[in-house]
Amino acid sequence: MRIRTEPDRDDPDRDHPVVGGPMRSVVIFDLDGVLVDSHEVMGRAFAVAYAEVVGPGTAPFAEYQRYQGLYFPEIMRRMRLPLEMEEPFVRESYRLADQVPVVDGVADLLGTLRTRGFRLAVATGKAGARARALLTTLDLIRYFDHVVGSDEVVNAKPAPDIVLRALDLLDAAPDTAVMVGDAPADIRSARSAGVTAVAATWATVDEDDLMAAGPDLVVHSPHELLPICPPVSVPDRR
Repeated sequence: MRIRTEPDRDDPDRDHPVVGGPMRSVVIFDLDGVLVDSHEVMGRAFAVAYAEVVGPGTAPFAEYQRYQGLYFPEIMRRMRLPLEMEEPFVRESYRLADQVPVVDGVADLLGTLRTRGFRLAVATGKAGARARALLTTLDLIRYFDHVVGSDEVVNAKPAPDIVLRALDLLDAAPDTAVMVGDAPADIRSARSAGVTAVAATWATVDEDDLMAAGPDLVVHSPHELLPICPPVSVPDRR
């Protein structure tokens, strides 16, 4: 596990232990690529949407993946693709939800964090209803106090709105929280909200871009999050 405090701009590769500061009691997670390995199913849904709306040809899913963490309409804008792709993409995503695998070790991680007294939230590029439906299908919803989607804030990632909304719902201060994400938009959103930004590399499409976003911490598997999340003094609220 690579751990840094505030990035040293003169020596960005230097590692530092995390010391002092308020006790952490909140973890906010991105969804796709962090809690679930949705890329294969997402690719299938994207291909169907592309064929229905654009027509024959190879769906540019590799380009789509470069914008992970952003809200779907914003990705369509950046790719100059029709927003009408959203309807079939969402339809197929719902249909295939039970085929999305949970990342190995995530259920154990979430259970341990709850036992340690952490409050947990999801802040995702997905629409809130779709994120909650997926987490329910995969039996992960029970671990979370709140799930916030990009359609439920004014400005989606990389703006800080979604992280700040999660903090508000949890009645938590930024310096007691960490945000775990696998995309540059997650890291920028967390840092703008004053939250410790943790880069999760187990499903990263472009690790160089992720590191360039300036995460405070880097973890390569779910269990590596536990050393920076020791038990807190409040009991599990569930």
